[in-house]
Amino acid sequence: MKETPISYDVVQRHILQSKIRNIGKATIREIKKLINGIEVETGEKFIRMEMGVPGLPATAIGLQAEIEALQKGVAAIYPDIEGVPILKKEAARFVKLFLDIDVDAANCVPTVGSMQGGFAAFLTFSKIHRDKDTTLFIDPGFPVHHQQHRVLGQKFETFDVYNYRGDKLRDKLESYFSKGNIHSVLYSNPNNPSWICLTDKELRIIGELATKYDVIIIEDLAYFAMDFRKDYSKPGEPPYQPTVAKYTDNFLLLISSSKAFSYAGQRIGLMVLSNKLFNTKAPDLLRHYSSDIVGTALIYGTVYALSAGTTHSTQYALAAMLKAVNDGELDFVEVVKEYGAKAKIMKKMFTDNGFTIVYDRDEDEPIADGFFFTVAYKGFTGEELLQELIYYGISAITLSITGSERTEGIRACVSLVKREQFPVLEERLNKFRENHLI
Repeated sequence: MKETPISYDVVQRHILQSKIRNIGKATIREIKKLINGIEVETGEKFIRMEMGVPGLPATAIGLQAEIEALQKGVAAIYPDIEGVPILKKEAARFVKLFLDIDVDAANCVPTVGSMQGGFAAFLTFSKIHRDKDTTLFIDPGFPVHHQQHRVLGQKFETFDVYNYRGDKLRDKLESYFSKGNIHSVLYSNPNNPSWICLTDKELRIIGELATKYDVIIIEDLAYFAMDFRKDYSKPGEPPYQPTVAKYTDNFLLLISSSKAFSYAGQRIGLMVLSNKLFNTKAPDLLRHYSSDIVGTALIYGTVYALSAGTTHSTQYALAAMLKAVNDGELDFVEVVKEYGAKAKIMKKMFTDNGFTIVYDRDEDEPIADGFFFTVAYKGFTGEELLQELIYYGISAITLSITGSERTEGIRACVSLVKREQFPVLEERLNKFRENHLI
């Protein structure tokens, strides 16, 4: 046995006690629980890269607004299912100012985080057309979206977009859409886990085909404006956050407060539907809902059944944060640039020690530095690499659970790694390289 920073026996015992059949297939939360136990027993702090948790303080404007709302008594009152008016108004303003897209305030619906928004969309959109029963994931992506489909018993298909960038994307999508069973498509942009960013050409292709085949595009904007190669921070001024909404009316946007405002703990997000989609009449909905209008079925059918609305006080928090951003009083992008700065340093530490970046380009442009990056090490599968790194006090997740076809890699999240941990990370990576010479 070669010496490792974390005791081999302790790691082995905790893996056995966890009852995880295959560490490489473990969910994010299972990895988190495993590492928590090892840290408690050894007293050694890991370089935690498995959880996509904000590493910055929550936006103070939101906190103050939520406190004031609670003091006014909203905790005792059920929120309206469709959301409080001030939040809906500021959400529509935000979409106009930062995406350059016009939507009615009525179409902006708060949800218990973007995850609930996705869940509600899958439930509803799978019932719009009797003959369309399958979601298409443009992967790699957030593993829980696959899990949501398994829980619901819904069908889905998936492909790794990295092999179909640019013009190649058109034929690939058309091969799925032409079968007639796809009701919606989901992708994240910037992408979790790879941090690739779809280009304007690719978004146009997706939008044009969505219109041609009457497919709904669910665009997950969890990392809004966090492609730091361009400045998307100025309200009402180009460049705007790229979006498929420029190229089709068949869209639903998922907008999160978790990363942009570090408000993850309060579970507040938004679904934003196009005016056309919100008001679409779909008779097949009447099989499951009392209304055949998509927006009505989504809000008063699905969201009502899931949670009877979104926490009252957090809606006022998000409304206040959006208003501050819309009015130019808060530059949320400047705050989160710290993630890109840390990623640049950490990626170099990995590559200096023999690791390679798995997803490294957006067509002909080097990938941005941001919330996530992906690495591999010669001679290891992603599953083997993840398990081995645990002995070195480094945690992550495998790409294989994200729909990626590049199974040699792992996903690293920079948010919880503090700058004062950088020397420890570098020391552990040096030790890993010494013990695994290429």
